[in-house]
Formats: sequence, C-alpha cells, structure tokens
Amino acid sequence: MNEIVPWRELCALIEPHYPKAGNGPRPIGLERMLRLHFLQLWFNLADEACEEALYDTAVFREFALIDLGEERVPDATTRLKFRRLLETHGLGEAIFVRVNALLSERGLKVAGGTVVDATLIAAPSSTKNKKQSRDPEMHQTKKGNQWHFGMKLHIGADTQSGLIHSADTTATNVHDSQMAPELLRGDERRVYGDSAYRYQREAIRAVAPNATDFTNERARRGAPLTEAQKAKNKNKSSVRAAVEHPFLVIKRLWGYAKTRYLGLAKNHNRLLAMCALYNLYKADVRLAA
Repeated sequence: MNEIVPWRELCALIEPHYPKAGNGPRPIGLERMLRLHFLQLWFNLADEACEEALYDTAVFREFALIDLGEERVPDATTRLKFRRLLETHGLGEAIFVRVNALLSERGLKVAGGTVVDATLIAAPSSTKNKKQSRDPEMHQTKKGNQWHFGMKLHIGADTQSGLIHSADTTATNVHDSQMAPELLRGDERRVYGDSAYRYQREAIRAVAPNATDFTNERARRGAPLTEAQKAKNKNKSSVRAAVEHPFLVIKRLWGYAKTRYLGLAKNHNRLLAMCALYNLYKADVRLAA
C-alpha cells in the first residue's frame, strides 16, 4: 500500500481543508496523518490502540514516517481531529471518487455490466450505556430467522474488473432493492443481483435504459423455481459472486464487521474511504497479473 496509494493526489484533495501553520503549534504533516488514518482502517484500530501499536510495532512507524528518536507519536486526540475533518468535509467520498478517476486514467475502466449487492454492518444493540439507548440512526431487520441491528453498505461493482464504482450506506431497514438505481452508472449493458432485486426492472431501466436484467429469478408461494430457472440462477450467480470479494476484504480482512461510531454519517465516511482502498488493493492485483 505504501507503493500503490497515490499519496500526492490524495493529500492535494485534503490540503485545502487542512490547518495551516500559524502562531500556534505547527500542524503535523498531512501525508503522515493520512498514513495513520489508513493504518487505523486496515487494522480496525481505535485512536488509543493505534497510538499503542505505533510505539510497539516498528513497521507501523516506518510506514507512518515516524522516527521516535526525533519526535513522539501523534496522540489519540490529534487523530480524532483529523478524522472529524474528513467527516465534516465529506472527504471519504471524495477520496473514493478520486481513486476511481485515477484508476480509470491507468486503464482500469469500468464497462459492460454491474453487480449490485448489500451487506450488513452490525451496530451495538445493548442499552447498557450512559444514555441507556441504542444508536437512533441504526435500525433492525430480519434476515432468515435472525434479527440484525445496524446499517448496510450497498455497492455496485464492475463485472469485469471487480472494482467498486458506486457505494452508499443506509440503515438496515432499507431494503436492498430500493438502492439499486443509486448503484448504476447508466451505461450498463447487463445488471446482476440476487433475488432481492428481481422486481426492480422498471427502476433499473429508468437509470440504465440499455441494460438487460440478469437478476436472479425468485420463487413465489405456490410457484417454485423450475429446473431451468435454477440453472439460469446458477449461471448468473457465477458472475454475481465477484461482488462478495469487497465484503470479504472490508469485513474480514480489515475487520469492519461492526460499526465503530455513532450515526450513519461517520460510518459512511469511513466505509467509502475503505471502498477506495479496496479498489487500489484490487487494481494492484490485476495490474500485477
């Protein structure tokens, strides 16, 4: 990631909002703060835990450009202020858009088809806290026979490259299919999705008029799927399965299966930045191959 993240371009995106040197303490270098922020995303570290990890782990300090012989590790409050700066100015989404533009310039263009899907991000459901309440912006939904409380990450990924070109977040009580039009580019030839998106044909056509609907067939009460329909669903799912890889990386490899902050806005900013980092990770694998 030290080599593939476009540090100069991302710093230029944040620099207009970053504090300038004045009469007070000199602000810490922008690239260093961005590197620390990305470390927290990749290893799912709280502000205090990141500070401890930097003192304990030499490779973290090397990546963050910190020399303990000359300076101290930036404290948790400094990282909190930087994260709030990103949230205030919507820079997580701006990073996502900028990374996609840079990848397009390198030849990794999205074209052809889109796979849409959503994943649950759990939120603490306990009321054993100071306010004795759950996060008011999170909601619950039933999936199968189990109730889930939290939010959803919705993404649209390219069928060929696997890159995420569209992303959004909602509470869990928003049905996956309602977000389908928001996840399309408009120039798709094919749209894939699981059976939850089956009855969104008109909404998809309104955004992508040239797209063919390849969402999975859905069984109805008294009308089970035929063997031919099951075979078609299996073929569609072989393409659609690629959309699960971003969720694997974000939730399992990088550990963000549970919200860290209160409210949708903060988690939205974090998740879009993680989608940008996933695209860099995925693009590097493809370019290397």
